[in-house]
Formats: sequence, structure tokens, C-alpha cells
Amino acid sequence: MTLNSVTTEVRASYAFVERNFNLVKRYWGWEAVWIMYGIANALAVTYIGAGMGALTGQAVDTQFLVMYLLIGTVVWRYLSIVFDSLSEMIMWERWEGTIEYTFMAPVSRLTHMVGQTIFSVVYGLMQAGLILLAVALFFHIDLSHANFYGATAVLMAGSLSFIGVGIIAAVLPMLYPERGAQMTNFAQAVFLLASGIYYPITVLPEWMQTISRLSPATYTLEGMRAALLDGASLADLTPIILLLIVVGVITIPVGVFIFGWGERYAKRTGKLKRNG
Repeated sequence: MTLNSVTTEVRASYAFVERNFNLVKRYWGWEAVWIMYGIANALAVTYIGAGMGALTGQAVDTQFLVMYLLIGTVVWRYLSIVFDSLSEMIMWERWEGTIEYTFMAPVSRLTHMVGQTIFSVVYGLMQAGLILLAVALFFHIDLSHANFYGATAVLMAGSLSFIGVGIIAAVLPMLYPERGAQMTNFAQAVFLLASGIYYPITVLPEWMQTISRLSPATYTLEGMRAALLDGASLADLTPIILLLIVVGVITIPVGVFIFGWGERYAKRTGKLKRNG
């Protein structure tokens, strides 16, 4: 591949990033609603931690509970945006009526996905940061012992794993125009329930704990909480980081392969443009 072709592909990927941010600006009202909902949800969950002492009548470490729930809420918000941005890219193309133009453009599908991925990571970080800042106005957040470098490494490794899972899930709306989006929402709900977002997975039934150990979100949350609550060193976090990277290295190529197969099948059977 020549330098010119690489430059062309990079520009094409950036074009998808720019297009998605333009869509965010176009539907800024809805985006504002979802951001406010995310902030309200984060505050509601963290207030559960703050009110636990009053509910139980027992002395509890309120600061720890607030931080435990806040980390779960913010990290899940970020991961869910990454997952949604990738798994719903077919649905958005159909919604905008651009699916035929996008899939007929002289741009490789990998370039398309790279642009979509960059957007999802940047936009997810922006939303998570806004939620964290908003909650900080209501609660005293003590991160004096946090290992921010370790937390960043865990989050980026977790992003890789969710990118792969999101690409795989994106095939569902393409193959099942009538119910594919609902199927991706169901998959997200399973992640939410089984990954220990608001509680340790040890409280779940044993059969559900098995599902938890298959979810990359479980390890991302464990690593983030260890880094931010306990100040775990990068060496301590390395097993989790390596595991998440391995998951990403496996799921991303698998997802690209499955997506390519699904695209060819949808084009051959006339499902690509269908809306139901």
C-alpha cells in the first residue's frame, strides 16, 4: 500500500468521524436529552450509595459506596456508547437513508469501521467526562489515591474488547431488519445485568456468574475500580489489561469477517435497504 493510498484511507476514516459529529449537531436536542438522562441516572444511582446508611440504620462507608457506584455508572455509560455507536451503525444508515450511498462508496468497510470506532471512543469519553463533572458538583469525589495511568490503560483495553463485540452485534440489524435493533438491545441488557455495574458479581446466581466471566465489561469494571479505589499499580492491572487486549485482538477481526459476510448476504437477498 502506497503512502497516497494510506492518506486517502485516513481521510476517508476521518470523513465518517466528521459526518457522525454533524449528525450529533443535527439532533442536538435528542443528544441533550440523553446527556441529561445520563446525568440524572448517575446521580440517582450515587444517591443510593449516599443514602445506604439511612436505609439500613448501620454505619457504612458512604464515600466508598458513592465512588463504587459512580465508577460503575460512568464506565458503563462509556462502554454502552461505544457498543451502541458500532452496533447501530446500520440502523442509523437506514434512518438517514444513506445506506446505499455508504455501501456503494469506493471505501473499504474496514475504513468505514475505523472512522465509526474513532467517533464512538471520542464521543463516549466526552459524555462520560460530562457526567463525571456533573456528579462532582453534588458529591465530594476523592481520587487522591487513584492510579489514573492504570485506569486509562484498562479503559482503552476494555474499549478494544467492546469494539469487537459491537462490530459483531452490528450484523444483527443488517440480517434482521425487523428486529435486529431489539436483539442488540437485548445483548446490551445482558451485559448490564451480568457485568457487575452496580454490585459485585458474587451476589449473582452461579449460572449468571459464568456469563459474567464471559463479559469484557466485567474485567473492565474490576480493573477500573482497582485502579481508582485501591490505587492498584500498573503491574497489578497487567493481567486484566492483557486479557482485554486478547479479547479485542480476537473479536475485532472476527467481527470484521462476520460483518463482511453479513453485508454480502444482505446485498444478495435484498435486506440491506429494507426497513421492516
